[in-house]
Amino acid sequence: MKLLPNNHIKKIILPVLFLLFSQIKSQRTLTVGGTNWVVNIPAITEAGNNYSGTYESASNEILLNASVPLVLGNGKVTMHYEANPTWNSNLLLRARRTGNGTTSCTTCTITGGTTYTNIPLTTDVELFRITAVLALASYTNIPVQLELAGVSVTIPTGTYSSRIVFTIGAL
Repeated sequence: MKLLPNNHIKKIILPVLFLLFSQIKSQRTLTVGGTNWVVNIPAITEAGNNYSGTYESASNEILLNASVPLVLGNGKVTMHYEANPTWNSNLLLRARRTGNGTTSCTTCTITGGTTYTNIPLTTDVELFRITAVLALASYTNIPVQLELAGVSVTIPTGTYSSRIVFTIGAL
């Protein structure tokens, strides 16, 4: 017995139409680049099968550029998602930092975010921190990878979409 096409998720689109947020106070800035991640979920052709459940983007799907002010400045990069326009709450979005990007600051540090962190709906959660010591901490092309989990035949057929919002602020 084969499942009909309407018994599975056709595809999930994460138009990571990243929103740019910067905090003018203390001159912290964050710009977001990358592409929309489209997850194509393969069709199930045998009754009783399920999806693999977890899908990963490229390790540099999102590229962040961040800077924090001079002399003992710091910045905390946070994230949350918004349904755009529809999302299923059984689907889990996660993100992780896969590298440090590029900086010329030898006394600055970037920490955290190297393991997958669940991205919550509307409430910010920390992804990583940047600390500046006696210099402007400026990082370019900080790579971020996305993961989609919870894909199952129990989720109604449809195209689901969300927007991930990144913000930088003080610790």
